[in-house]
Amino acid sequence: EEPAEEPAEPAAAVALKITGLVDNEMGWTEDEVKAMESMDVESTNKDGETETYTGVSLNSLLELAGVKAEATGLVFVADDGYTAEVTLEEINACTDCIVSFRSKGGFSIVLPGFSSKAQVKGVIEIQVK
Repeated sequence: EEPAEEPAEPAAAVALKITGLVDNEMGWTEDEVKAMESMDVESTNKDGETETYTGVSLNSLLELAGVKAEATGLVFVADDGYTAEVTLEEINACTDCIVSFRSKGGFSIVLPGFSSKAQVKGVIEIQVK
């Protein structure tokens, strides 16, 4: 007879996670994020060109994790160790802020109207603090 427990997925399968001051720390594979309801937003890149990005609402991901009332900020962590911090208030007010799908795989933070430093490419973790 087979053991009841399935082997755990390798940690590498998690492409994006939300940690910190949340009710439920979340981790999703790339396919799971891509299966969520997506939206298109326009944002100007650092060269001043407007591009359309497709991704999942940052606020809807935060809702899934259940941000705690005392949380005030978010730290975006990239796969190369780069981090950027924004206030939770700024993100809550931003209906066009998304985690976008990158053509080469993985995700980027797209925050129309925010400093380019906050728009982390290759984001793998969103820390709520």
